[in-house]
Parts: sequence; structure tokens; C-alpha cells
Amino acid sequence: MKHILIVFCMFTSFGIYAQELFVVTEPASNAPAGSLSVRVGQSLMKNDLTDSNMYSLSPEVTWGISKNFMVRASAYLDNSVNSLDIAGAGAYVKYRFFSVDDLQSHFRMAAFGRYSWNKTPIKQEPIDLMGRNSGFEAGLVATQLLKKVAISSSVSYGQAWDNDGNDFPEFQGKSALNYTFSVGRLMHPKRYVSYKQTNINAMIELLGQTITENGRSYMDIVPSIQFIINSQARIDLAYRKQLYASMHRPVADGVFLKLEYTFFNVTK
Repeated sequence: MKHILIVFCMFTSFGIYAQELFVVTEPASNAPAGSLSVRVGQSLMKNDLTDSNMYSLSPEVTWGISKNFMVRASAYLDNSVNSLDIAGAGAYVKYRFFSVDDLQSHFRMAAFGRYSWNKTPIKQEPIDLMGRNSGFEAGLVATQLLKKVAISSSVSYGQAWDNDGNDFPEFQGKSALNYTFSVGRLMHPKRYVSYKQTNINAMIELLGQTITENGRSYMDIVPSIQFIINSQARIDLAYRKQLYASMHRPVADGVFLKLEYTFFNVTK
């Protein structure tokens, strides 16, 4: 619980000014209404159990149903069992229920939920519903955009189940509180002339989790750089580093590469 308070103190006191597209966290804003985006996420993480690297691949499709509602379908693949194979799949929904818009700023809040299915053996203590665990997640996210700076924070509850064919370890907690804090800034261009200009955003994200049954927790930091090309194509490059952990995490540190393309006015 103390980590949640720290995150919200940071959220309310941070005085700097970012673009509202983050690499490993979701803002309160939705995908544009009527849009369809295709994303491929990749990560290469150090696996301390095998003294090797784990490669993960996550293709996703996002549909902006309206300005307030979006859905996403994801598949999760990794090489945890020798060759690259499908590990699971998931569905994500987000509903924006509050918005205050100004000329050069806005504040938004949204509720979100996630359902995940996974078939791999459970070898880690953290609950990861984006590629490692079966279960569900529900939470709230708030985002403030001020000119060239975006600040976002979220809190959610996650519940894990047995993975398909793999029982959840009896000595581990099945539920967790997740909390994030993200801040990013538009670095280029200094002044807009055309929507075809390439945007370059720099950001730092903090991701934490506390297992509710035993209080064990972790906190990671993710610095990243993002390129938005022609207002439709997006390239994200990030590095995830563990700041601390009181739980067993064989896979914690690594690099991320995400490629995304958005098709506008597809379903209107």
C-alpha cells in the first residue's frame, strides 16, 4: 500500500510538462474512434533460471469503437519451452468516463479490464497477465496532458488462476495490486508545420506490484524513446530495469521493441 501512496504523491506533485502515448503503460485516452491499429511487441529479457535470454512476441489488434470505448485482442508467444510457441492470449477493454479539455491541455480518467489465458508452467512469483498468467485485472487510470508533457498514473487489482494444464503454486499469492506512474515529453518538433512531421517522444515509466496475501513487491523503471511517423506509424524502443524486489523474479530486465500502424476511419 505504501507504494501506491508514493505513486499518487508523485502524480499530484510532478511539475514538469509529454505526449500521451506510452510504451509499457496505457493512458486514459482511447484509440481514435473508428480506427484499427495493428501492433507487434517484442522483448528480449534475461532469464536467471537458465542463464539465457527469453524472447517474447506479442501481436495485437486494437479497435477504437467510439471516443470513449476501445477493445484490444492480443496473442503471446515466447521461447520459454525451447522453440518459439504460443503461450497464451488476452482481451483488454477501456472506457473513458471523464474528460476535461482545454486549448493546450486535458485531463482524462478511464476504467479498464483485462482477461488472460495462458498455458505455460508458472515459474515466477509476480502476477503477469500479459504473457505469463491466466486471470483477470480491473483498474482505473488518470492522465494529464499539459502542452508537450503528459503525466499518467494507474492502480489495478489482478487475480491469477491456474494456467491451462499447470496448477498455480500453493505457496504463492494469487492476487495483487498493480500501480504505475508515467511521464513523457515531446522532444521534436519544436513547432508543428505539418502532420507528416516525425514526432520524437522521451519518457520514463515506473511499474510496481504488491502481492496482497504476503506483501511481497517489486518496482521497475522503464526509460524509452518513441517515434511517430506520418501520424500513423509508431516505433517504441525501451529498456526495463528492476529497481528492487522482495519476490522471486527470474525474468526482470530486458529491452522492448514495438511497431504499430493505425488505420483511421475504418469502421465509420
